[in-house]
Amino acid sequence: MTNAAAELSVTPSPSEPASNRLMSLDALRGFDMFWILGGDFIVTTAGKMSGGNEQTWTLFGWLAGQFRHKAWDGFSFYDLIFPLFVFISGASVVFSLTKETQLHGRAGALQRVLRRAVLLFVLGIFYSGGLTKEWPDIRVLGVLQRIALAYLGAGLVFCLVGSRMKALAGIVAGILVGYWALMSFVPIRDIVLDKDRLAEIAGKAGDARSAIQLKSETNPSMTKNSRAWAKAEELFDKTTATTTGQFDPGHNLANHLDFQFLPGRKYDLFYDPEGLLSTLPAVATCLLGVLAGVWLRREDFCDKWKVIYLLSFGALAVLAGFAWGMSFPVVKKIWTSSFVLVAGGYSAMLLAVFYQIVDVWQRRDWCQPFVWIGTNSITIYVASNLLQFRAVANRLVGGDVKRSLDTNIADGAGNLVIALVGFTLIFAFVNFLYRRKIFLRL
Repeated sequence: MTNAAAELSVTPSPSEPASNRLMSLDALRGFDMFWILGGDFIVTTAGKMSGGNEQTWTLFGWLAGQFRHKAWDGFSFYDLIFPLFVFISGASVVFSLTKETQLHGRAGALQRVLRRAVLLFVLGIFYSGGLTKEWPDIRVLGVLQRIALAYLGAGLVFCLVGSRMKALAGIVAGILVGYWALMSFVPIRDIVLDKDRLAEIAGKAGDARSAIQLKSETNPSMTKNSRAWAKAEELFDKTTATTTGQFDPGHNLANHLDFQFLPGRKYDLFYDPEGLLSTLPAVATCLLGVLAGVWLRREDFCDKWKVIYLLSFGALAVLAGFAWGMSFPVVKKIWTSSFVLVAGGYSAMLLAVFYQIVDVWQRRDWCQPFVWIGTNSITIYVASNLLQFRAVANRLVGGDVKRSLDTNIADGAGNLVIALVGFTLIFAFVNFLYRRKIFLRL
């Protein structure tokens, strides 16, 4: 990370009262990032060593299922990780932009939002490979880019609306209902953007060569002058029949808009889980975090009622989300409105628990490693991409050491030790930054 893309902070530790930060937010952000960095691998590997899997009715079998993304609709713990980070970003917006507004006015706060969003978006492209490959093998949208756009939308709203909770809630409701209406009632071509389905259509039309190309190309969106992509566009354009209210993979408005208008490499071949239209409800997720942050900053309620409110709101949001999901499925890959409510509800409840333990009860020793990560979350996320901590750990305890562990302890013990050593390196790295009071934030 260059000086142009980061701010080097040598201010007091974020955990000190003078910083006006909630340690619970840093701890929860670090807890979330722990799983992003590979904590799930430790759990699933331990589960395999104990004989647990998704098909067995055991604790580790259940955990194995929770650390797998749902293929499409449904919700698991692993589906919470990304929206939880977006939610936390929204809660942090309240504290950072309130201070920025006090120091430099609304104009200064708006400049901060725009600058950080742009830099984070550019960093996201760099994280995904940057310009190492030729166009179109460059991913324009991705995880960091979605965080950037969600932060931009929520930050602009907060700068303009402030802490007016009714106005913020109204905007969230408007986004969720508006997204549902678009997805439900805007007509789309009645064609499924799936390699096999498209190849089948081409084959029935007598174009066997195109059918083979559609099946054989790994990802047509990343191939220059791809014949498979050209054929998919041809089949798409020739489809005259329309339909509405479709939410299946490759057969919904969000996926079709990505196919038509999102340039560069698409993660899911013809569309992207961090696509164009689904960015809109991601802003709503960030705004739910803003609402939580506004509530936590209120001085007319005691901590007890702040926790009760977050828990109650979270439970109601989860119930409402699953109820809505009966007609508008809970799908992470198109960030449906029901998914926003379910993920936002669980996020609010997790924040309530962390706030109660860390900031109210002041029990903080257990969460210090998470705080180290949370105060430099983007830094360690990018550093893990560049430094490959697990690869370094493999150099230390791989090879014969790993083989010996697998033979003498249990199959998988070597991988588990490699993962644990990798996290030891991660914790050492973020602890070094924390002790030196170096906080790199976009």
